[in-house]
Amino acid sequence: MSGSVNSLIQKYNVPGPRYTSYPTVPYWENEHFSLKEWQHTLKTSFDESNVSEGISLYIHLPFCESLCTFCGCHKRVTKKHEMEQPYIQAVLKEWQLYCDLLVDKPRIKEIHLGGGTPTFFSPEHLTQLIKGILAKAEVADEHEFSFEGHPNNTTREHLQALYDVGFRRVSYGVQDYNETVQKAIHRIQPYENVKNVTEWAREIGYTSISHDLVFGLPFQSLEDVLNTIDQTNTLMPDRLALYSYAHVPWIKGNGQRGFKDADVPKDDIKRQCYEKGKKKLLQHGYHEIGMDHFALAKDSMYQSFKAGSLHRNFMGYTASKTQVMIGLGISSISDSWYSFAQNVKTLDEYYALLEQNQIPVFKGHILNQEDLIIRKHILNLMCSFQTSWVNPDMQFPEIKSVLAQLAEMQQDGLIQIEDASVTILEAGKPFVRNICMAFDLRLKRNKPENRIFSMTI
Repeated sequence: MSGSVNSLIQKYNVPGPRYTSYPTVPYWENEHFSLKEWQHTLKTSFDESNVSEGISLYIHLPFCESLCTFCGCHKRVTKKHEMEQPYIQAVLKEWQLYCDLLVDKPRIKEIHLGGGTPTFFSPEHLTQLIKGILAKAEVADEHEFSFEGHPNNTTREHLQALYDVGFRRVSYGVQDYNETVQKAIHRIQPYENVKNVTEWAREIGYTSISHDLVFGLPFQSLEDVLNTIDQTNTLMPDRLALYSYAHVPWIKGNGQRGFKDADVPKDDIKRQCYEKGKKKLLQHGYHEIGMDHFALAKDSMYQSFKAGSLHRNFMGYTASKTQVMIGLGISSISDSWYSFAQNVKTLDEYYALLEQNQIPVFKGHILNQEDLIIRKHILNLMCSFQTSWVNPDMQFPEIKSVLAQLAEMQQDGLIQIEDASVTILEAGKPFVRNICMAFDLRLKRNKPENRIFSMTI
């Protein structure tokens, strides 16, 4: 390898996308997008894949009782729980509009409830929501229903109610157990709360429990990260994410401006948190999956990774691929494979469009042939750490310039370039975003004047 780990971090730690889509949202061609074209591509993709694959649903439940200052999600901070019922009715109205468009009954393979805080909603309202969704659909045999649970307000009743309507996976946002860090990010939650909700889920029968940890948080030290992992290991969640905190106060403002840049760990210190944390996780029987994710051998995500069927979309990594993913709720993003569409971001706009019987999309992107090819390459790299252009349908004119850009990464021992393939080596896994950026033709042609992405390391 050319250069030390620290020098490589300094070299490659640049702003870059996380690649939950290609093209990434800042490079969507909204001027060429229309609701009519989105509906056409969605219908085409649904007709191609509903019987064979089924579809995925992402349902955005945006309400939170308090603001977590590390969060980059679209949310509405409120303590007014009377907002629950009107929102559920609106989501079910949106689902009805999609069902009318698709005509044939959808086969649901995946449902994910994200936020915000899904467990802001009462168990009764969540049951009403899911039963309303399923009343207009069939459920695929190998389905996976999951939700994000806040350890402080997820009750045993929440877990039981969602289990009763088919949920078997829950993800808890843990972040860090150090009180100083928790105060800085406005997320106070004792270990005991996480322990309770994890054990309740196991007792009820959930088969996959996940904990989300974050490194690089304000005032966080390497010791804090390792202590959090040690405590997490006492509960042995089936899968685990170790995310890099995306410090983007120029985009998210408010909460992320509540502490200084100097309070956030930088570069080599931040990377140590990941590398030493990863080493601990591997020692405890976890396997590295894609970028930032780990799973026990029994978990469906590890089995999917080994089988080569891991997928990545706006829900993050998923254990199976569906060509269609419909996003319901404010700010949700849908994916027809041939196009992306994002919903309006405010409740007033969302309710107003639904009142007019209009699918509440306000922007999107129709993928051209080049986009589809590059998308496949980036998915391959993100999901299986390799890609190939042996087949003609994976070739594109700029491949020589991509390889020229990757040559230095090969010299640095991060990748192996063969005649018609690129493989990410073990040393290159922390730099997977950088490797994907070499394939990102839209990023290269339109480098942003202002910083719009978080740092890659």
